[in-house]
Amino acid sequence: MTLEHQNELVLKAIAVLESLESGHPEAIMNYIHPDHYIQHNQALPDGSAAMLGALKHLKEVGTKVSIQRTLVDGNFVVLHSIYDFHGPKIGFDIFRFENGFIVEHWDNLQDMVEKTPSNHTMIDGPVTIKDIDKTDTNKAYVKCFVEDIMIGNNRDLLTTYFDGDQYIQHDPHIADGLSGLVAAVKALEEQHIEMQYTHVHQVIGQGDFVLTVSEGLINGDPNAFYDLFRVENGKIAEHWDVIEPILPPENRKNSNRRF
Repeated sequence: MTLEHQNELVLKAIAVLESLESGHPEAIMNYIHPDHYIQHNQALPDGSAAMLGALKHLKEVGTKVSIQRTLVDGNFVVLHSIYDFHGPKIGFDIFRFENGFIVEHWDNLQDMVEKTPSNHTMIDGPVTIKDIDKTDTNKAYVKCFVEDIMIGNNRDLLTTYFDGDQYIQHDPHIADGLSGLVAAVKALEEQHIEMQYTHVHQVIGQGDFVLTVSEGLINGDPNAFYDLFRVENGKIAEHWDVIEPILPPENRKNSNRRF
């Protein structure tokens, strides 16, 4: 895929997301496939008509969208954004394109926490993509990390993925460093909170940034885990995440899987 084509997909995805703030329907009408749009946000029905129908309400409640990061991986575009509707939130949106049209969408949203143990926000940090030639290597490395540590709980391997204690953390409940991550895991255990990743569904990356989309449980309740990692010199250097509970079947507006 050419750089020009990548930029075209990104601009279309951004335009669709920004329409949620502006209330203007043109981007949805022009860039989302009119007859084939699979929606994995289970609060919305399939199809572009549902998106168009939501615009008026979103505009009325004063929705704001500020896109901070974009990733392109083949026909997938990832947007990492600050939302403001019914309070500030951090979100990831994934759009899949076919023949220039958006045909599928996934997302994850979490209330924004202002004060964090690391003193970083949930979304600040680098935005420029580097090491494009290492995309595939970084994707495989991050997938191994999630499978080894988050799913396999192989803590003996934990130190192999980090450069000592050099690790920038944007999770709203964890301090910087490998030491902060270890302390957070210990605190969860002491509070009898069980967080379990069970399956990695998607790995999307560009250069030094890799997003994993995973399924799991928090105290037995199903959740979606979106984790964005930045890889530097072959080690995990930075992490952002968004965790959202999965709606029970009776509350879902479509029959698609969350992933």
